[in-house]
Amino acid sequence: MNPLSSTGETPAAAVAELVHDTRREGLIDQFRSALGDKLVDTHLKPGDDLWLRVRTDAWRETGHAARDLGFDYFGFLSAIDWMPSPYGKGEDDPTEPPPERSTEVKQGYAGGATRFQVFARLHSIATGVGITLKVDVPEPLELESWVPVYAGANWHERETWEMYGITFTGHPDLRHIYLPGDFEGFPLRKDFPLLARMVKPWPGIVDVEPIPAEFDTDGEAEAAPATDEASAT
Repeated sequence: MNPLSSTGETPAAAVAELVHDTRREGLIDQFRSALGDKLVDTHLKPGDDLWLRVRTDAWRETGHAARDLGFDYFGFLSAIDWMPSPYGKGEDDPTEPPPERSTEVKQGYAGGATRFQVFARLHSIATGVGITLKVDVPEPLELESWVPVYAGANWHERETWEMYGITFTGHPDLRHIYLPGDFEGFPLRKDFPLLARMVKPWPGIVDVEPIPAEFDTDGEAEAAPATDEASAT
């Protein structure tokens, strides 16, 4: 039975777990013991997930610490550009004036100090617990490769280098996966102009065709019956 079911009373142990996540709190202490002041910030959602942000110069060391603490499954690695897009959002109505938006850079859970950050997701197979590790990437956008720690990071770092322009020092083979070798720019940066969206904003305004008319037995056109969705409005 689900201890958090809406039927009946929630067991005291489940309530305590939501308020006080001793397992993940213990992980914070273990990482702090392994990294010291190189563990910059944390964010814990009890009973849900854990984010840890570390110093840029301790990125590979953090990978080794995670392996030593039992995080033996590498999930993914990627980057994010926290800068709000100067081109707005794809769902903006092109017939309306652009809405005013904040240009403030906000780095999400566990904070940050740079526009670009790299994220990695790891799990412990034995315990089933996952964590998200994140790190600031200041100019000149270089970070130690995790390939010597988690071989599965190879492809992920290549993609991140290609799409964001972040160089992973020590990577054995940084080369393009998707783009031609002479391609200029980094498509997943917020300031990269997506020309297709400038021609027609994505997802764009759908060109709706009229519903075909139906014909009665005398060949006269009659209106198509309303759909359930249309009749409900």
